[in-house]
Amino acid sequence: MDVPLPHLDRLFDYLVPAELADQAVPGTRVKVRFGRQLVDGWLLERAQSSTHDKQLAYIEKLVSPEPVLAPEVARLARAVADRYAGTLADVLRLAVPPRHARTEREPDPAAANADPAAANADAADGRTGLESPASAEASPDHAAGSALPDRAASPNERQSEGSPAHVPGAGWCDYPTGPAFLRALREGRPARAVWSALAGEDWARRYAEAIAATVAGGRGAVVVVADGRDLDRLDAALTAELGTGRHVCLSAAAGPTKRYRAFLAARRGRVTAVIGTRAAMFAPVDNLGLVAIFDDGDDLHAEARAPYPHAREVLLTRAQLAGAAALLGGFTRTAEAQLLVETGWAKEIAADRATVRARTPAVAPTGDDPQLARDPGAETARLPSLAWQAARAALAAGAPVLVQVPRRGYLPAVSCGDCRTPARCDQCAGPLALGSAQAAPACRWCGHVATAHTCPHCGGRRLRAAVTGARRTAEELGRAFTGVPVRTSGREEVLTEVPGEAGLVVATPGAEPVAVGGYGAVLLLDTWALLTRADLRAGEEALRRWLTAAALARPAAAGGRVVVVADGSLAAVQALLRWDPAWFAARELAERRELGFPPAMRMASVTGAAEAVGALLAQARLPAEAEQLGPVPAGDDKERMLVRVPRRRAPELATALRDAAALRSVRKAADPVRIQVDPLTLF
Repeated sequence: MDVPLPHLDRLFDYLVPAELADQAVPGTRVKVRFGRQLVDGWLLERAQSSTHDKQLAYIEKLVSPEPVLAPEVARLARAVADRYAGTLADVLRLAVPPRHARTEREPDPAAANADPAAANADAADGRTGLESPASAEASPDHAAGSALPDRAASPNERQSEGSPAHVPGAGWCDYPTGPAFLRALREGRPARAVWSALAGEDWARRYAEAIAATVAGGRGAVVVVADGRDLDRLDAALTAELGTGRHVCLSAAAGPTKRYRAFLAARRGRVTAVIGTRAAMFAPVDNLGLVAIFDDGDDLHAEARAPYPHAREVLLTRAQLAGAAALLGGFTRTAEAQLLVETGWAKEIAADRATVRARTPAVAPTGDDPQLARDPGAETARLPSLAWQAARAALAAGAPVLVQVPRRGYLPAVSCGDCRTPARCDQCAGPLALGSAQAAPACRWCGHVATAHTCPHCGGRRLRAAVTGARRTAEELGRAFTGVPVRTSGREEVLTEVPGEAGLVVATPGAEPVAVGGYGAVLLLDTWALLTRADLRAGEEALRRWLTAAALARPAAAGGRVVVVADGSLAAVQALLRWDPAWFAARELAERRELGFPPAMRMASVTGAAEAVGALLAQARLPAEAEQLGPVPAGDDKERMLVRVPRRRAPELATALRDAAALRSVRKAADPVRIQVDPLTLF
């Protein structure tokens, strides 16, 4: 039943009226009487008898005869609810979009291509099962399956894949194990891979080729990307690879009608490939052969609604349950992906060092000793001479220049021009900011305009920039490079592509547009804003954003340069200089193992009023090895506790927290408590 009460997270038996016997099939939406209320529910199973020894009530209404909940998705939803200490009802709200009756009644057009059911049946006849599973302790969340060959493909084998000009998937030949992965997909084997994309790689086309190989083998595919821009790129690449009408896009931003129409197309078997944002992680695809996610480190992959699942973990769980292949790819690598490689659950797909060097731009820091000797001001300058020179050279060669700035806006933070004390609002103590050169300072929290701001410490009335945003940076660069067009890409307007001609593009992380032919120079400014964040993943996130921007530059042989305004001795900067995200991920994972942080350990956060949090943890039957950390303030008079256990105890931790929440639900506890397993932010 669709009831948000943990103690009701179980199946209930109802009788099916005779007039609904043919239409009330598993997967349909129903309404049932529960107590004095009429509630929504899902019909999950039909049985001849019930173990309930009392009189059963009848189903009140069949909302729709459409079996929108696929059996495979129902099993997945139950597994996800158990993993994240949530309820099945909460997960099903994420898995199945709200019903759109008019769309549901639209005539179902005949499939334009081959019969998917027949193709899937043919593929199933020749498909092999799981091979030699590894020990459960190696990766307790996901058992090991078919892996890629340990050796690289020989030149003859790579030639057999065909030349890049004639054979689909030739781009994977830049990676020694890439062709083997495509062969596994075509043959229906559950290969699992972590892919490190080369600089300048057309990742959307590589993913489209992986989907096409899966479909050619008679199986379906589900691919999740972070945002709408990535989805548009993948949609165009997959249309070029498969043709029109062979796949659908699932995204919450598409609107209820379009989203539900795409969902029904997949559920009814009209298409065998579904791509989308995290809304697509539960997409109903028959005979699933591949699940994939691009840039799994992006925080947009984390669901903001209970039970807060991460798309990566949902897809990996789905791969295990369905015996499907899995692909995690990106220009960088997360510690979670590195754990999959080190435990043997997945094999890595990476180019050799010679290919990496040939494809990457020349990367230089501004804070190392040789550069400081040439430019003593490089340590404090926001745009050192090395960055200016790289920009001038690229513009002189007629190439565009990308400037990445971590903060949006004009001056998102200001301070006293005399004593440099941060300027705060006299109404709510929030930070003051400037929206433009002519604007009065305004509070970022309450919006109060401080036209007559006076520093409470020294009485000064002048303000200076404490943090410079993208729009102010664009203004400064426009004055410095007279006659050069300057464009911005950020929250207000996100550009998709810019022409390959001389010009400046100032973008915030994640909003960098692709340049035709690549950027001549990429400047990474204000790196301290990323590196000094009080977050476990600060270094990993900084490297992810830098590599994503740097990958848009031309190769060094074509004049491409990347300048990072940071000390070259920092680990994240070293990984960027060598273009070695795998090394950094292995280093991060080793440090987290030593310190006992995820993903080496499993953690859960419990947030709420102090009394409620204490009561829940006191009632929870936590594993003997559980360690409680905290409490720490969580805002709004709430506190937060962390519970840490070894990975092998993760199912016990989730069960203990879910049972404790159910007990509070039975007792009708007034204060809500939020439980998050594997939260992205720990502090």
